[in-house]
Amino acid sequence: MRQTRDERDPIRRYVSAWIGFSAGGHFSQALAVAIVLYAFTTESVRTLMGWPGSVAILAALVVLAGVSLFGQRHHIEWRGILPVSLIALFGFMGLSVFWSEYTWVTVGGAAYAAAFGALGIYLALGRDLVQVVRAVGDALRIVLVTSLALEVFSGLLIDQPIPFLGIQGNLAYGGPIQGIAGTRNYIGYLAALALITFAVEFLTRSVPRPQAVASGLVAMTTLLLARSPVTAVAVLALVVAGLALNALRRAPERRRPLLQGALATLVVIGGTLAYAGRSRLLDSVDATADLSVRTALWARIRELTSVHDVTGWGFVGQWPGEIFPFSTIISPSGRPHATGLNAFYDMGLQLGLAGVLLFVVAGTLAFVRSWTTASGHPIVAYVWPALVLVLIGFTALAESYVLFEGSLMLFVTVATVAARKRSWRSRLPN
Repeated sequence: MRQTRDERDPIRRYVSAWIGFSAGGHFSQALAVAIVLYAFTTESVRTLMGWPGSVAILAALVVLAGVSLFGQRHHIEWRGILPVSLIALFGFMGLSVFWSEYTWVTVGGAAYAAAFGALGIYLALGRDLVQVVRAVGDALRIVLVTSLALEVFSGLLIDQPIPFLGIQGNLAYGGPIQGIAGTRNYIGYLAALALITFAVEFLTRSVPRPQAVASGLVAMTTLLLARSPVTAVAVLALVVAGLALNALRRAPERRRPLLQGALATLVVIGGTLAYAGRSRLLDSVDATADLSVRTALWARIRELTSVHDVTGWGFVGQWPGEIFPFSTIISPSGRPHATGLNAFYDMGLQLGLAGVLLFVVAGTLAFVRSWTTASGHPIVAYVWPALVLVLIGFTALAESYVLFEGSLMLFVTVATVAARKRSWRSRLPN
């Protein structure tokens, strides 16, 4: 018996040492950067390694994140952290297995979404907010610089597209570019996210100022070359939200409720005017032709949603083109669409009215909590979750990114960070 224990002791010491190392600051930050980098480049990873390789990387990251959180378990306040709205949303995704007409595809889709949700929770719990911003900034610098380098290689050096990465080689004509994101809308979305992140890095001085300024120039260049009408509208919203937050943070505390009410009124009036003049607005960002495709797609989604209007067909995330009903939703190119190009229509198709309500409640709670915190918190880094949710929310009107992979992970992260400061359960007695 003594010999057996002696044999186990080295193993236990090794496991304990590994858990302790994984909980350390350097490993945790490197893991956070790797998680964000993978989450926003999954399309390129699948192109290079296929689904088996991509899933293997995802599983390894989830395991490493779990070990790192386990090592930090004594330093994390768990009570009241995870938002009930998020738990309900992911729980409903899993429950859709029971009424889905493609059971195993739904099992895979729900598990895939849960894995990215788990990575989002790791970022929120295993790192503080400034460290999360640094991790996102470091990962996006890699994505944008690599994308621009490949665009230069494709569009200027060899003057040929790179089809397997989706790069069309249009840099010599001023864009649009796709980079390693695959589409101009997604690279534009990542560039807008990078602008928010680099600005917060500059204001918090978490990176050297020359690096922050150079990063901002790279993000702005990418944004302009992407020529994405979806991102153009989102950036306008970000500018307005940023100016509003700056005014609120500078205002005396006793005047903030009045300013919040006035701001809400202006948002309603502005939204009404924007909807009334939507044709002229879409013409200004060159999105009219794109809208006609989306309108036809959304009409087809409404037809299919009416068949299972309350609970939907079953959650899958990105659409599997070979499975009914997704195989019947054909794009003008003759291939099935990969998403609903609108998170709300997409969620209605997959999880019905119940899923849309859960999604809206989770997003609204996260935004109200993050906006309220950003308006008065002395640390400027708390502006980042609020602006990220503004970007995600406006992009959700024309893309379904928030329902899968990197954007879903980011949504979980910022919702959890917001709940840490504003959750009603944190006020309950131990």
